Amino acid sequence: MIEKILTMILLKDTYGVCRLDKNELIPAWAQKGEFFSITKTTDELSIVCHEGNIPDNINCEKDWKILKIEGQLDFSLIGILSSISSILANKGISIFAVSTYDTDYILIKNKDIENAVKSLIEERYEIIQ
Repeated sequence: MIEKILTMILLKDTYGVCRLDKNELIPAWAQKGEFFSITKTTDELSIVCHEGNIPDNINCEKDWKILKIEGQLDFSLIGILSSISSILANKGISIFAVSTYDTDYILIKNKDIENAVKSLIEERYEIIQ
């Protein structure tokens, strides 16, 4: 039996990546749902959230699916995102990555998700859908 490298879960919902002005407050709509990520820098306020929550007047790119790396990842682990992004880059698939204290989330455009899942499975990644 071939051992799997890593397990990922394909989240069921579709998400958007939004860009707001760096001086805006974090909006309530961004904080709804099971997954959201908010990053503020000196240049912008960036929000990833369920696309159904995003108002029409917001600068965003919608139609992203998310692969969640299952389990807690130790900070000493090396090359996880590099390995995944290399596999997908070789197939012409762009990603947007979000990392938390415990794990990584890989955002992939909905139009590419089927090819991405197939490509990762071929490289011994387990994908739970």
